[in-house]
Formats: sequence, C-alpha cells, structure tokens
Amino acid sequence: MERYIQEQPRDFLAVATPGAGKTTFALTLASWLLHHHVVQQVTVVAPTEHLKKQWAEAAARIGIKLDPEYSAGPVSKEYHGVAVTYAGVGVRPMLHRNRCEQRKTLVILDEIHHAGDSKSWGEACQEAFDPATRRLALTGTPFRSDTNPIPFVAYEEGNDGIRRSSADYTYGYGNALADGVVRPVIFLSYSGNMRWRTKAGDEIAARLGEPMTKDAIGQAWRTALSPTGDWIPNVLSAADKRLTEVRKGIPDAGGLVIATDQESAREYAKILRKVTGEKVTVVLSDEKAASKKIDQFTDDESRWMVAVRMVSEGVDVPRLAVGVYATTISTPLFFAQAVGRFVRSRRRGETASVFVPTIPMLLDFANEMEVERDHVLDKPKKGSDEENPSPRRTSSSPTPRSWRTRRPRSSCPSRRWSPTRSSTGCCTTVPSSACRRTPAARRSRTTSASRGCSNPTRCSCCSRSGRPGRSRTAARSRPPRPICWRSRPATGRWSRTSSCWGCASS
Repeated sequence: MERYIQEQPRDFLAVATPGAGKTTFALTLASWLLHHHVVQQVTVVAPTEHLKKQWAEAAARIGIKLDPEYSAGPVSKEYHGVAVTYAGVGVRPMLHRNRCEQRKTLVILDEIHHAGDSKSWGEACQEAFDPATRRLALTGTPFRSDTNPIPFVAYEEGNDGIRRSSADYTYGYGNALADGVVRPVIFLSYSGNMRWRTKAGDEIAARLGEPMTKDAIGQAWRTALSPTGDWIPNVLSAADKRLTEVRKGIPDAGGLVIATDQESAREYAKILRKVTGEKVTVVLSDEKAASKKIDQFTDDESRWMVAVRMVSEGVDVPRLAVGVYATTISTPLFFAQAVGRFVRSRRRGETASVFVPTIPMLLDFANEMEVERDHVLDKPKKGSDEENPSPRRTSSSPTPRSWRTRRPRSSCPSRRWSPTRSSTGCCTTVPSSACRRTPAARRSRTTSASRGCSNPTRCSCCSRSGRPGRSRTAARSRPPRPICWRSRPATGRWSRTSSCWGCASS
C-alpha cells in the first residue's frame, strides 16, 4: 500500500503466496482510490464464477458493492462496479472497453496468469482494459507452463536472453510464514508396488519412487490413483487418521482430496464414506450447486470434501488442514495453487499436511516449499543466538525434509512393522544396512552389543550418533521420547506413549 500510494503507478503487479491476503490488499486499495476520487468505479476480473461471487462478498464487507451477475448494459447506481470472469471478458471485450472509456476505472485482474490461458483471452483483456485509469494485477503463481505472454505484465530480459515477468511487489511463502500469515506445510510422500497390463498383454510391475522412464512413471502414477487399487484406499485412510489428530487442536479442521476427473472424485468419496462413516462433500464443476456446496463446507464442521479443479485455485476455505494430491496434473502452477488451499492460517501454531505420491516432479515441487519453510522456521530468535525450531521439528527429527522418510508400501506410515512384512529400512542419512535399528537389521543375527548404529554418522531414523559396540544399557540411559515404528527401542518392545512427532500416530 505504501509503495503504491507513493508511486501512483498505472499498472501494478503484486505477487503474493496463496493465503497471504491479496484480496484484502486489493479491496483496501480500491477503497482508498474511490475515496480520493482517483477512480469512479471498480471492475474485478476473476478466473471462475465462484471466485467472482467470493470477491463481491468480500468487497461488501468493507462497503464496496460489486455486481457479480453483470452481463451487459448500464450498471445500477447502487453498485460501485462489477465482478466478471476472464471468459466473460473474452466474449464481449468492447462492452468493458466502453465502460472504461466512459468513467475512470480501476481494474483488478485476479490470478492474472489466466489471461494467457488462450490467445483470445489475452487479446480480449488487452482490448477491454487498455483505456483503464488504473490496473492492479494479482497472482500467487506468476509463471505459466507455456510461453503465452500475460497482458499488462512487464517482462525483463535476463543474462541468458530469456524474458521473465517482473513484479512491482513480491510477498513470498517465506515472508508470509515468518509473519505468521500462513501455515507451514508438511508433505507426506507415499510409495507402493504397482502392477498394470499393457495393450500388448504384458504385465509390468514397478514401485513408485524408483528410477523409471517417463512413460513408466506416468503409468505407475495412474495405476496408483485407480480407485480399485490398494494405494488410494490406504492413503485416504492414513489421511483421515491424520485429520483426526489435527482435529484435537483444530476442532473444525477439514480435508480436501483433489481428483483427476469426476468419475474418480465420486469413487474417492465412496471410499472416504466407508472409512469415516460420514457424508462426503463432492464438488463438480458441471453442477449448478457447486458454489453452494463449497460455501456450506466452509461454514460447517464436516470432515472431507472431494473436488477436481473447483477448489484448486483462489477458493478460500481456511479450515482446510489436510490434503491428498490424487491427480495426475504435474505442472508447477497447479501444484502451487493446490497446496495454497491448505496454508491459510487462522492462528499461530497451526500446520498443514499434504499427502502426495512419490513422483519425482511432485517431490521437486514439494522440496522447493520445504527448503523455504525450513529456512524461515529455523532462523534465530531476535536478540538471541539460539534457533527457533519448527512447531513439528525437534532435535530428534529424522531429516530436515519430512517427505523423504515416508515411503511405506502403499499404506499409512503409522502401520507398525512386523517380522512378516518386508521393509526398505528407514535411514536416509546413512544406508539402511548401516543402521542396526532398522527392521531388516533386527531380523538378522546380531548380538545385543551391536544394536547401536554401526556408522559413526548420525542415523536419520533414530537421530542418534552411534558407533559399533554400544550396549543396550547406554541406549536405555537416554531420556524417554515418543516412539513410533521409525524409532523402536532396541529391545523390540513397544512403549505406550504420546503421539509421534513424525506421523502424528500413537
């Protein structure tokens, strides 16, 4: 606000992470411009019908009346402006151009990257709002998977000769996290053995997360997301258990499953209904009551909602705290927007959990957010040399990136290991064979004196620096801590403890 009021630019691009308050900023600025008679009316352009109604409701709360049902003709005098979609502008660009020419107009372009979705949309926005007095562009993801130019966005050429968008103000995930505006996100990656049959009739077996060709990764991914397989039911069951744990601190916390298509969404809802015994909200774009279902889910305390793309961008449901990324869309733009549904914070100390399949591209996207999260949460306190740890990270945390250790067999990480189950081990800092606390090592004939780590480095599973020859007595002398299947005591017995910091299961 200060920069805008000081510079008074005609075009302004604000890039802010999802959940950081772009709507609040834009409407506050609109109110200031209307009050100082810089503009006489406001036009908000949103990607979807639901979002334009959401804008109108938010504007009404600060005294700005927007007509979300506007289609043509003059606007009623009781309104300060209109809320439309990019598709609506694409159909009748000259209508909006005439409105901008007749009165001084502020145009708010929400999620401006959508103006490049098609050449016709971009050209229509350029034609319709070129005469506007002020243009405010907003986005949480200032990039596209293609090279379509975005109207009213400045591009600067880098040293490599590639032009990139240039923002007037940027408020990233790290900044919002440091200010307590958004929640830290914990990614839980799930692997599993997949089998499918090719068109030629050959049966192929593979494991998510292992090196494969691009085609094999895609086929294994689609196999994992099949409602008739084992992966989805196990992951949904684990996600529901996680939601139960979250609800102990956030009583109205909800979960969202993002599906690939409508058929899969309906099948996922049936699985969740069997797991929870409660009704599941299914939001589909071709249903007239889709927006009402989202509003109803926002206000009630039901557990789960399943959607395809209706809730993937811009939709404000602050109580969403657990998510399942069950779609094959692998663009960074869609992933960032989908994760953005879970970061909206209402009070300090809240965290969000997102379950993802062990797909290299998704793990890379998650890693970028994890690095920024770790950098912010581990910064020193003001006036102190001590570190400020994450609410879910302690000195006994296995690894800085939580998704690296969550790779069970298409099942939830809270399943306890038994000698009849195979295991890939739990160490990532050192090889599994080097740690004597892994399930594989416990099955081997090792003496009680060699139960400690046989590698002098720190084991990422048990977070202890151990050397060969450590006795059980030395291990028992350590202070007690929460126990789960990743950090079972050397005796092989289970302890009745509080919730585990790793997977939030008892």
